[in-house]
Amino acid sequence: MALRGWRDRTAPAAVGLPVGGVRRAAGLRREELAQLAGLSVDYIVRLEQGRATSPSPQVLSALARSLRLSAAERAHLFLLAGQAAPGPGQLSEHIPAGVRRLLDQLDGAPLSVHDAAWNLTLWNPLWAALFGDASAQRGRDRNIVWRHFTGLPSRVTHTPEQEARFEAAVVADLRAATARYPTDAGLRSLIKDLRGNSTAFAHLWDSGIVGVHATDTKTIHHPDVGTLTLDCDVLMAPGSDLRIVAYTAAPGSDASGRLALLNVIGTQAMTENSTPA
Repeated sequence: MALRGWRDRTAPAAVGLPVGGVRRAAGLRREELAQLAGLSVDYIVRLEQGRATSPSPQVLSALARSLRLSAAERAHLFLLAGQAAPGPGQLSEHIPAGVRRLLDQLDGAPLSVHDAAWNLTLWNPLWAALFGDASAQRGRDRNIVWRHFTGLPSRVTHTPEQEARFEAAVVADLRAATARYPTDAGLRSLIKDLRGNSTAFAHLWDSGIVGVHATDTKTIHHPDVGTLTLDCDVLMAPGSDLRIVAYTAAPGSDASGRLALLNVIGTQAMTENSTPA
């Protein structure tokens, strides 16, 4: 019942969905919540009817994120499901209201939000238009570090120097995350699998490399508007361990014009889905 109430109060526009057609209610349809959370419609129905037992913490976190629950509501959702909310030794996917407003209001720049392990948790429409809508991606496919070191498709290309800086920074981030979240099983599993699947990651991890994020450029190859070279900044959200990645172009530049065109086109002409590295 609580899940249905939260769904009914969540306006589609508030979560970046288009508003159109005849709607019987102002809130999200089951199909829309399923899409946002990466779940099946049938599973949403079973959850609302109390027929789905023991949803995983990952499912609960996805629902809380998609419904934009407050910290108290998120804790209540875990309680209703008979699960303990993530403690201080575990990664949290909770996104503060201020960060959500930032993505809603800065619609002229592609923005994405990532947790301390570089799992993609939120993005704005222009980010989806630039990189491809990630809503259909599941699990590790939404992890930036995993995608990069296992060679999954990306619209981003790096120079050797940019790649070295990027890899040093994200490996250092994961090492720091293991110290802050020592009981997070998903984080431990990610690092174990990265070491087993990527000799480059294993070498960097064992070397104890140190790196930091600084303003850099990213070259993005878009199937419709061509190649854009954008400035990329990684910002930390105060009071959380979230990373906000912002892509911007100098006013009047060729990239600025292409980005403005993409803001009009949106995702309607997309022919591929990929996540940046």
